[in-house]
Amino acid sequence: MNLLHARIPAGTADTAPMVAARADFLASGAYGPLADELARVCAEADGLVIDAGAGTGYYLARVLDAAPAPYGLALDVSAVALRRAARAHPRLGAAVWNLWEPWPVGDGVASVVLNVFAPRNGPEFHRVLRPGGLLVVAAPAPDHLRELGDLVLAVDERKDERLDGTLGEYFTRTDRTEVRRAVELTPRQVRQAVEMGPAAFHLDRGGRRERLDALHEAQVVTVSFTVSAYRRR
Repeated sequence: MNLLHARIPAGTADTAPMVAARADFLASGAYGPLADELARVCAEADGLVIDAGAGTGYYLARVLDAAPAPYGLALDVSAVALRRAARAHPRLGAAVWNLWEPWPVGDGVASVVLNVFAPRNGPEFHRVLRPGGLLVVAAPAPDHLRELGDLVLAVDERKDERLDGTLGEYFTRTDRTEVRRAVELTPRQVRQAVEMGPAAFHLDRGGRRERLDALHEAQVVTVSFTVSAYRRR
């Protein structure tokens, strides 16, 4: 369902090519360990699980697969992405919405809020979670895809510190784990890894597209994430 009736600035919502690249890349299993860790951390979910910035619904579907009881709501600003999310799992619904606006969700209705590489609206996370509810945030670590250089956007070395500061008014962090491994990506997968993220909006600068086109051999790269769990205050 598309509940958003306002124009979104260019470069905000994932485009159809970005969504297609993401769907193909995630289907390869390259980020499977992250999905497994999210499913483990969210194992206690027993009601509504909201994925804020759900994209294609890949991670939310994995969480729902791991537990028979919960049902999911995917929120994202990209209608193209949510058309895929709505089909990602039989217990999943999807609504197009701007996460920076008050969400079309009731107070205290969610057992878990999932946030994977997406905008973090602390007040809304807090409002929609029930008392003691779980917030799970996944973010790229500073060394994520470092071998690709400026083909991808750099990650702030103090990202985790800033994350805790942003959410500290509303949540208490209870756990943080790292998911890291080296993977071999084909040239096609390297292109997908670049084109599925925000770097896709900047490929025409600095010869990036030409360098991406020149890749003809597999690349071993680091995939690295932090998964942080918080309890609602």
